[in-house]
Amino acid sequence: MKHVKHEEIVLEKVDAEGAKNCMIRWLIGEKDGAHNFSMRMFEVGVQGNTPLHTHWFEHEVFVLEGAGIFKTKDGETKMRPYDVIFVNADIEHQFLNAGDTVLKFLCSIPNEMKPIPSPKINPFSEGKANNC
Repeated sequence: MKHVKHEEIVLEKVDAEGAKNCMIRWLIGEKDGAHNFSMRMFEVGVQGNTPLHTHWFEHEVFVLEGAGIFKTKDGETKMRPYDVIFVNADIEHQFLNAGDTVLKFLCSIPNEMKPIPSPKINPFSEGKANNC
């Protein structure tokens, strides 16, 4: 189990090519005993961005603070606090700060870095079950 304030977790620079003024906190991950997913918090500074990139896995994003733009080959959409974004696998994408304060968002990804062989149905996502 882990229970800490997010400020206690190291804020690291995102050093991927194309990232600008972008930091990350690995809130929960394998080192904490999370076997399936990692939760990260990105902090994108004013005029900053994540790299334009793609990967085989999906991820889920929840915007906490600031104003941003979510960019894909299909165009750009505005991001604001409490927006939820699902990023499909194999979609080139980027997050850009479009405001005058830090853009903060949570992003969850799978820990196992290999393609999932077949889609699995989640009964919770279809409204078939609601017990967590």
